[in-house]
Amino acid sequence: MSSSNIQEIFQAQKSNLQNLRNQSVKQRKDLLKKLHKAIFTHREAIQKAVFLDFKKPAIETDVSEIYPTISELKHTLSHLAEWAQNESVETPLTLMGSSSYVQYEPKGNVLIITPWNYPIYLTFSPIISAIAAGNAVILKPSEFTPNINKEITNILTEVFSANQVAVVEGDYNVSSELLKLKFNHIHFTGSPNVGKIVMKAAAEHLTSVTLELGGKSPTIIDQSANLKDAASKIAWGKFLNEGQTCIAPDYILIHESVKDKFVGHLKETIESRFGKNAADLKSSENLCRIVNAKHFDRIKSLTDDAVNNKAVVEFGADFDATQNYISPTIISNLAITDKLMEEEIFGPILPLVTFKNIDEAIALVKSKEKPLALYIFSKTSKNIDKVLKETSSGGVCVNEVLMHITNPNLPFGGVNNSGIGKSHGKWGFIDFSNEKAVLKQHLPIGASRLLYPPYTKLTKFVIDFTMKWL
Repeated sequence: MSSSNIQEIFQAQKSNLQNLRNQSVKQRKDLLKKLHKAIFTHREAIQKAVFLDFKKPAIETDVSEIYPTISELKHTLSHLAEWAQNESVETPLTLMGSSSYVQYEPKGNVLIITPWNYPIYLTFSPIISAIAAGNAVILKPSEFTPNINKEITNILTEVFSANQVAVVEGDYNVSSELLKLKFNHIHFTGSPNVGKIVMKAAAEHLTSVTLELGGKSPTIIDQSANLKDAASKIAWGKFLNEGQTCIAPDYILIHESVKDKFVGHLKETIESRFGKNAADLKSSENLCRIVNAKHFDRIKSLTDDAVNNKAVVEFGADFDATQNYISPTIISNLAITDKLMEEEIFGPILPLVTFKNIDEAIALVKSKEKPLALYIFSKTSKNIDKVLKETSSGGVCVNEVLMHITNPNLPFGGVNNSGIGKSHGKWGFIDFSNEKAVLKQHLPIGASRLLYPPYTKLTKFVIDFTMKWL
């Protein structure tokens, strides 16, 4: 899309901002209800599009894309009226005669840049929040999922006018053109490296940002953990979407005394779900594919580097470039300096590193950037509390993986390198809103008059008394 066309869309939305500010909660909810209906109408088309881009099973598309989108919609529809109300706050005695509240108003022109790994959910989730808050949205989806983008465009044009929600497709050049515009807010989901580019561009206009990034989310397994349960949950969280999940368990830190037993359970789980040999795994209808050759080559290079440095393949490591297929893979005996332990994997490769005590595991986590998610499997409250207290991450699951993202009452987002800002549910509504402070004076003479110049002994008395007693 040309720069002039982008400018035209941007200006049309800017001219429509006052109309959107004036929308009632009912009008916003009506639009979200139309979106809800459209997604159900296009459900089969979405499944087909996701299969064309990922070879992803229809049921997995339902579970990881359509269901969480519908869940987000229902939660927002149930609570929007409550979220949008003015929020009364206490007014101190020194402001006697006045009242105070927070008014939520839309930020205005919003740019949403979405990734390719969960292109339905990670597109519609921020759009739901932005519309609930009364904004105009330009959506820039990833160019890596062309079939899915067609369905997204079909749904959005069916529900919204272009001066409220518009889709702008293209590669990084289109993103660069969009980032030159003076948006009121930018919501970006992607890698930390691109997040830095987005934040730098936003700084030119002092535009606020929400950055949902990624990083290496660790999983700690101590010697008290239920290993069979941990293997079952981790296998699901890691190999869902072929490992292309920003909060997937990226690597495992496991107590040396239970490593072999855990690997045994993990192998059994993989074989029972996907196939008992390489041929069965590759033909499994329950495994999707890496999105493109570029990412396939990157993951293979990381794995080859680890193996060349004497890492041990415990399971898998079957690569087929003709299909962008990588089998579920377990690798141990890694050095902390291996690239596989330095870069976010974003694929079905699961490295294992052993530790002797919980302090050693915590130290390794803290030596890296703060992760988007952290998982701990343990029956020992002392160890669980120690990990929660001494580590920092966007979110944590105890004896579980991924599921914190499904609770709309929890904020979702990272910290520092793994992200800035929170989203989902009320947090998403607030993310796309300006929390405007309002103070109303109800008396003709307010307490502030006592502080006006010229300053007298009475002024000093009022200040002294206020500082001491109020």
